[in-house]
Amino acid sequence: MKLLYRQYSIYLDEIDILSESKGDNRMDSRIKELIELTKTKFGLNNYYLQRHQFDRSVNIFNETVYTLSMEWFPDHVTVQEDGDSNPEGTASIEVNLKNCTFNSAIFVMGKSYAENGIMFVSRHKEEIIKWVEDETGLTYGKQFQIHKEREGEVYFKECIDGVAVSPSGSIEVKFDQEGKLTFFAVHGQFPSKEIVKEETYLLSLEKVEHLAKDQLKLIEYPSFEQKKLFSVYAVEEVYVTNDQMETIPFEIFVDVRSYLQINKTMYWDKPINQSFDRKELRWIEDISAEQAFSCEPSPDSFPISKITQEKCLKVVNDLLRQEYPEDSGNWILKTLHRDKGYIQAILRANKQDNRVFQRKLMIMIDAKSLHVVNYMDNKPMLEVFDQFQAPKKVTISKEEAFEKVKELFELKPYYVYDFDRKQYVLCGKFDCDYGVNASSGEVIALGDL
Repeated sequence: MKLLYRQYSIYLDEIDILSESKGDNRMDSRIKELIELTKTKFGLNNYYLQRHQFDRSVNIFNETVYTLSMEWFPDHVTVQEDGDSNPEGTASIEVNLKNCTFNSAIFVMGKSYAENGIMFVSRHKEEIIKWVEDETGLTYGKQFQIHKEREGEVYFKECIDGVAVSPSGSIEVKFDQEGKLTFFAVHGQFPSKEIVKEETYLLSLEKVEHLAKDQLKLIEYPSFEQKKLFSVYAVEEVYVTNDQMETIPFEIFVDVRSYLQINKTMYWDKPINQSFDRKELRWIEDISAEQAFSCEPSPDSFPISKITQEKCLKVVNDLLRQEYPEDSGNWILKTLHRDKGYIQAILRANKQDNRVFQRKLMIMIDAKSLHVVNYMDNKPMLEVFDQFQAPKKVTISKEEAFEKVKELFELKPYYVYDFDRKQYVLCGKFDCDYGVNASSGEVIALGDL
């Protein structure tokens, strides 16, 4: 029965290809070439192509990147066991259409049925480094370096001539006991020399000492293990430019600095006495072969016009009037940005406390109709901390804390992408892995909380 199903599945695939081969819907020969290249490269003779689709994203340089994503099922698998997960051994592979390089090749559950595919015979890091160089065109020590190693896994981080980069790219390689590739993924930009402003690193802790005390903040740190909140003096990370003329704030998601800054407090006189009807979000775009191979700019790469900004402000205000009628003046619209056919409005509570995690609201606006379709509030997540034991009374001043921890400050060279200059500039990342317990005065490792 399984064999019959398998043959029928192949027959349907062939009909699908034949139906696409007529008229304007013909399967593009370039797609077929990429499919065949993938099959040969990764040794997928024991696999069949279950599905494929085009995806696109916009990188930090505002360039549209198109990829072909493929899911290959092992021959012995005839049905997907459930609707959400792929069977063990499935090969999920993504290729960049611009240069025909592979962004990822992931075998589900670390199991590969590939024959004559990617094999690391010695399983030594030198062999893996050489393969990554050949695969990506990058140079070890110049553009990437080892970050950590485990048995069967090597994790690389992006660098520029050995100096760390922000936002950081990464490369991860995993293999099984036989040396078969089971996981390969490249993330990030890995910029060319043309957009790197090379300099001699001149910074030292002594030169940025005037910033140090300003970056020491009193915050409430949660300990999930102890279910407690601790008042801690800790350093707020910041990048200092090599000429000491400016600072660049540290962001977990660095590309937020490319978002359109609004910073407008939202007010209203009357609520709207009508509940909001949430709609399901659709993240998958329908992308044609012509769009993909011509690298048509994604709508997400277009600026948000003044007219669109005003309409977004209005619908955001209306949503607040519906769902938060008593909160006039309590929310600040921080940014707007495009994402997968939506405009995301990010709002922060006007009044913030000392906790690490702050109240946030994300409102999703359809980019065509400019109607709000959904929103997300992180209040339920923050309410978890209401069950934690409250922090003890603060007894240590900021000056006392500074004296205790100042010898543990760190300043490390980083190339940071400057969205205004559109180039990577040399900076020092000012940071500290330690803090001071504001109630006891004890110096503590923040990672231990």
